[in-house]
Amino acid sequence: MKITMNEIPVREVAEKFFDDPEQGCQGYGGKLNIRPAFQREFVYNETQRNEVVNTVMKNFPLNVMYWVRSGDGNFEMLDGQQRTISICQYVTGGFSMGYKSFGSLTDTERAQILDYKLMIYICEGTDKEKLDWFNIINIAGEKLTHQEALNAIYACEWLTDAKKYFSKNGCPAYSLYGKYLNGRANRQDYLETALKWISDRDSLISHVIYMDAQKHNHTPDALELWKYFEAVFAWVQKIFPKHREKLMKGLQWGFFYNRYGDKNFDAAELEEKISRLIKDKEVTNNRGIYEYLLSGDERHLSLRSFDDDQKFEAYERQGGKCVRCGKKFEFKQMEGDHITPWSKGGKTVSENCQMLCKSCNRRKSNI
Repeated sequence: MKITMNEIPVREVAEKFFDDPEQGCQGYGGKLNIRPAFQREFVYNETQRNEVVNTVMKNFPLNVMYWVRSGDGNFEMLDGQQRTISICQYVTGGFSMGYKSFGSLTDTERAQILDYKLMIYICEGTDKEKLDWFNIINIAGEKLTHQEALNAIYACEWLTDAKKYFSKNGCPAYSLYGKYLNGRANRQDYLETALKWISDRDSLISHVIYMDAQKHNHTPDALELWKYFEAVFAWVQKIFPKHREKLMKGLQWGFFYNRYGDKNFDAAELEEKISRLIKDKEVTNNRGIYEYLLSGDERHLSLRSFDDDQKFEAYERQGGKCVRCGKKFEFKQMEGDHITPWSKGGKTVSENCQMLCKSCNRRKSNI
């Protein structure tokens, strides 16, 4: 990686600046791609944006920025997008701070901003070197998410198309299914979720492998990923038509679809069970209800366990002996067990508690 330090004034960086959701974001006389495919959307809030401009107005130093020189002599922004856009938007009239717009400043004040020199490292190297360097310098400010960093090395036509579905504010993934998803679209959380799900479907070790395949196969669009994502939620909405955001938001619906999507479920029967389980005081993890209904595994419900007083009472009642093997154990060598299991109506009360040695309890659980 070849790296050289440059001092470039704001007036040159802001020359021919434009920012368009479809056409991209450019500056430096059209030679700087401020938002290449691997970069995130603009995520600074008003306070952060204004602080950048205030720093320039006071002639205080900003942290260094990083550009990458491409083979045609143009540049891509590697680090510093948020600061660059903040400055360029202000000097091109994109926003005011209070009542103070760039146009309302004195000639001296405007000149001071335009002459302010940005400290920019210009880097030349391979895609892998760019990603490695990017991870090193991503130590301050609005840190990149894991997916944002991955986008750096897997930038391609497929990724650009995928971001239209998953990465823009108001994108289809958000408008149609945002109520089921955690995270933010413009921080690549939705894209990462979709990639992890489809990679699980294809039994891939990591979603990085899926991204790599799309790039090197020169896949022109992300339609396969989007159609899969739609199929996941068509299935969810079919078998769980009543939406409960508190319980459903952020669950791994794609993983559920991959494992149980080919099974037959009765939506009305599932809804009756959900309602009953929500009211069951033995269930301590209501968010696990959906996976329990799909898999039948009670562990997802985090059923109530006996407290130490209940277990010690049973231990004394049994004379310290395991009720299955009849051997005597110390209290700490035993575990509480439901005499009548939860699935058959058993409750977590003292009368329903028995103590088993750990070995017997494990064998009982595996039956």
